[in-house]
Amino acid sequence: MNQPEPHSTYEVVHAELLGSGPVYTITQVAKQIGITIGDVRSYWRSMGFPDVPLTEVHFTDADVEAIREMARAVLDDKVTFPTSQNLVRAQGHSMDRLVLWQVEALVEEISERFHLDDVSARLVVLDRFLDMKPLLESQLIYTWRRQLAALLGRIDQQFSKTTGLSTSEEQLPLERAVGLMDMVGYTSRTVQLTRDELAEIVKEFESTARDVVAANGARVVKTVGDAVLYVADDLKAGARVATDLVDMLAEVDLPVRSSVVWGRVLSRSGDIFGPIVNLASRLNDLAAAGTVLMDDVSAAILEQDNTEFDLEPLEATSVAGMGAVNPVRLKRRAAARAAHDSAGEGEGTGSGYGTNENDS
Repeated sequence: MNQPEPHSTYEVVHAELLGSGPVYTITQVAKQIGITIGDVRSYWRSMGFPDVPLTEVHFTDADVEAIREMARAVLDDKVTFPTSQNLVRAQGHSMDRLVLWQVEALVEEISERFHLDDVSARLVVLDRFLDMKPLLESQLIYTWRRQLAALLGRIDQQFSKTTGLSTSEEQLPLERAVGLMDMVGYTSRTVQLTRDELAEIVKEFESTARDVVAANGARVVKTVGDAVLYVADDLKAGARVATDLVDMLAEVDLPVRSSVVWGRVLSRSGDIFGPIVNLASRLNDLAAAGTVLMDDVSAAILEQDNTEFDLEPLEATSVAGMGAVNPVRLKRRAAARAAHDSAGEGEGTGSGYGTNENDS
């Protein structure tokens, strides 16, 4: 269909991202693909978007092609309809968070570089966004492939040599170390802060947390306000994360408390579920600032072949919904930390992509 020339900056960006401005109603989309309006709505809702009125011209050729591709996968029996919805929800949710994070990072960059207020910085980002599109697009594809390769590698490492072995119907499928960490006194501390001061604390907290989790071979499941939930494939890695987080954030005057436990979880929709997730949450609530708690069962597992950690049993505590819990305070030995740190690359975290003068 013929399209009028875009006029506003947003119309230009929209056309560049999606190939054109809106050209179809939802009725026309359904007719082109040969599916029901309800099916189109299901896809659109799974993407995280609100319902579009029947007579509103809203959809582009790119929308039609994306919906047609998923519909064809269902009709060809590559995936079931519920699975297709789940896949689209994963994409929609992840991309919503991703683009928000990316745009906010660019707004912060523009605001600081050119000393602009927030509104002006956002308008500059809108005006200049197409300059960043090729970089962000190529990095997105690369990162998806790298993360997928890493996940499939973990599946291969953990399960490829377990032929004939499986979990029972009652067991949750994945054994993981689950860690939880949050900032102590966050509400009272931040209530009087300026926007810039709050932004600095949030950035320091989250960047440190993510770097520590990644450096120790663990993975962030999610962040919720001032809390970080993460998993590791072995308990020692999870314990290293917990103790490193407490110590490193204390160095920048951000007191936190943490917990780490070992057990089985169910992974769904990018999140984890199970009794040990609840146990990690309860132990984290019990922990004092600057400490790490685990339960006695996890501590007994960690104690096997342990040369890194000191474990101090504490008084049993009754926890609502879980009964008696036997907490154990976890500390990393200074010598073990130094040995672990010296075994790394020794270069720390980069502060820029400068030229390496040793390269020839």
